[in-house]
Amino acid sequence: MPEGKIIKALSGFYYVKDGEKTIQCRGRGVFRKKKITPLVGDSIVYQYENESEGYILEIKERKNELVRPPISNVDQAILVFSAVEPTFNPVLLDRFLVLIEANHIDAIIVLSKMDLLTEADELQKILAFKQDYEKMGYPVITTSSKTEDGMNELLPYLSNGVSVFAGQSGVGKSSLLNALNPLLALKTNDISSHLGRGKHTTRHVELIPIEGGLVADTPGFSSLDFTIEDTELSDCFPEIREKSKECKFRGCMHDREPKCAVKEAVQDGEIKQYRYDHYLEFLEEIRDRKPRY
Repeated sequence: MPEGKIIKALSGFYYVKDGEKTIQCRGRGVFRKKKITPLVGDSIVYQYENESEGYILEIKERKNELVRPPISNVDQAILVFSAVEPTFNPVLLDRFLVLIEANHIDAIIVLSKMDLLTEADELQKILAFKQDYEKMGYPVITTSSKTEDGMNELLPYLSNGVSVFAGQSGVGKSSLLNALNPLLALKTNDISSHLGRGKHTTRHVELIPIEGGLVADTPGFSSLDFTIEDTELSDCFPEIREKSKECKFRGCMHDREPKCAVKEAVQDGEIKQYRYDHYLEFLEEIRDRKPRY
């Protein structure tokens, strides 16, 4: 049976890329009965009805799935945050990183509008953040307000797998997508103006081929609520995850326990204080969400 990947879902039809050809497919009734919705990004098995149409027979196991945008099997997220206008927000960046780590998605950080930093100490502060996140293992790319600057550095990351763009509102995600593929212009202006007013759109998601990989044409993660348990949070901070192996007690939460290697690493400057503060803030938020008896 032929196999492919869903690159667009629209009005009950699923457009499946199989090599160089795209087949328009419908889902079988069995999916509706089981309340399974095929998603853009799904790897599927299909059956031809004729040369250009077919039916989806099977959806292969997903490695992850996002609710907004509705997409599965995402390999990486390009997180776009501006140095200024709006001001760089490390708490929001760490919130995005936790969501991405929890979904087993790789993250690439893009710091935009670097040329608009007017004060030397502001520049040094942003460059210090860049260095911190690179030490944690995240690639960090800097771009200017002329979006095409930095494109050459970003493009190689898009050459494999499925990528989504996400990040702070008003930082130029749409402009970046347009710079990658000018054909997206109308679509991204449309979506960004809606998102700017805080509305959820019902626009379809489409995977666009760029540099040999596939990029979702919609800025992602419009919901930033944590769905993980408090015990899973430390795994979403790479430097805490690594250091926690040295904690005296198994299942150490790194907040009140004695002989905690993570707290010692914070005191020694090995783990950044602001990252630990964000960890504690998120931990409290997750605990407050759970019912207490």
